[in-house]
Amino acid sequence: MTKLKWGMIGGGEGSQIGPAHRLGAGLDGAFEFCAGALDHRPDAGRAYGQTLGLAADRSYGDWQEMLAGERAREDRVDLVTVATPNATHFEITKAFLEAGFHVLCEKPMTMTVEEGEEIVRIAKSSGRICAVNYGYSGYSLVRHMRAMVARGDLGAIRLVKAEFAHGHHADAADADNPRVRWRYDPAQAGVSAQFADCGIHALHMASFVIGQELKSLSADTVSCIASRELEDDAMVNMRFDGGAVGRLWTSSIAIGRQHGLTLQVFGEKGGLRWAQEQPNQLYWMPLGERLLVIERGEAGLSPEADRTTRVTIGHAEGMPLAFANIYSDLAEAIRAAKDGRPMDPAADLYPRAEDGLRSMAAVFAVAESGKADGQWTDARPPMFR
Repeated sequence: MTKLKWGMIGGGEGSQIGPAHRLGAGLDGAFEFCAGALDHRPDAGRAYGQTLGLAADRSYGDWQEMLAGERAREDRVDLVTVATPNATHFEITKAFLEAGFHVLCEKPMTMTVEEGEEIVRIAKSSGRICAVNYGYSGYSLVRHMRAMVARGDLGAIRLVKAEFAHGHHADAADADNPRVRWRYDPAQAGVSAQFADCGIHALHMASFVIGQELKSLSADTVSCIASRELEDDAMVNMRFDGGAVGRLWTSSIAIGRQHGLTLQVFGEKGGLRWAQEQPNQLYWMPLGERLLVIERGEAGLSPEADRTTRVTIGHAEGMPLAFANIYSDLAEAIRAAKDGRPMDPAADLYPRAEDGLRSMAAVFAVAESGKADGQWTDARPPMFR
């Protein structure tokens, strides 16, 4: 099968996220890394791209140069990943969608709800895929949780509890550290810090697993380090459109927590618990029965879990493999569109522009509710109300 062509914007040398994308995109052999504009410094970006094997004429100095260069080629890239600073996501994603490219954008997709709605409309009118990298939804057992909920194993969902809490910004002495400071500066981060950075991952995973969309929320936000203008801790109560109640805690001052993404789902007939730091096990407690531990890779799981299991049982699963599952979904979606056929339902799970839009609406709702002492606030984007 001919490989699809892939390009990347951002994610250059020293990037935290760039290597995970390159590993994920290349794992299955579905994509060939053909083009990139990898650094905000043109010469550094060109040089680093060539060290990664890009041809000199496709290792670009900036995204505008890449757009012009790829648009003019017959062998243009099929998919562009946008992994640049947050404030640039909208402009770059919009330009590539309008030029007819499929796009995978890092979260947050945009900085405002209005921008998010525009991206949704452009993706629909252009017929192009616009995906958002909520990469943790690529974990095999997260997809099995979703399948269990969808087939009714838990009965009606009563409560979902999500956490994404770490302690890596807990040192007040880091107030002037440029790698930390910008995250709490409204001029650079927008209306929210910790919820926009980590909380939206937990929210997306909760919604993804239970198959319900957020309707309204009540937020308690606080800057535990007084010099910060934006929140470093938030507790959010949520109501979903299918009747479920949600509780979400996100924090960057929780000393002792390393990553902290966990999800618990409670239904009429049982409960589930999964943690990103121990992704090979899913804890399942059927009502009135013993606790069961479901192992990734064991027999008898769902098609969604089987498709996304990449290493044999007992071996560690990691974030690049979860990213690889998102890329595998996108490869299937692009090929299905080219072939004019339906997608494999087990692969039709990649996060869409609509998910990115809903997340941005939630960010603004959390900021509004937090300033209003927890007042319940409509968390839906206007176009979905």
